[in-house]
Amino acid sequence: MEWTWGDLRITDETELVDLDKVYAMLAASYWAADRDRSTVEASVRGSLCLSAFVGELQVGFLRAVTDRATFAWICDVVVDEAHRGGGIGKRLMETALSHPAIRDTNMGLATRDAHGLYERFGFVRREAMARTKNQTAPIGRSGL
Repeated sequence: MEWTWGDLRITDETELVDLDKVYAMLAASYWAADRDRSTVEASVRGSLCLSAFVGELQVGFLRAVTDRATFAWICDVVVDEAHRGGGIGKRLMETALSHPAIRDTNMGLATRDAHGLYERFGFVRREAMARTKNQTAPIGRSGL
């Protein structure tokens, strides 16, 4: 599918993702700076991705991890530094929230610095738990 606003075009076609550009944008972020390219490629293949373009230049990206029935985790919302402040992040979020594959799911996300953006779309701050890939608990010793 494709959406347009003036010169801005957003598509969910994974084959149009500019992996070099997305990798560079994510490498400049606080949350994905340590991801290697193969991890970025695998995450794109396994997710619903929205790519924002001005002309042929990819200027934004959003990824949703989803089962397309009950939940969607919005992540990797990133806009090229030269194009920030022009509403591209807002358009990516509008597109994600109305996308037929996830619009009827419960959605979650995590942010350190963009609470205001997401609150405008109905996201609320809640207590959450997380486990990173480097944290482990001994199997069979969960304390239950």
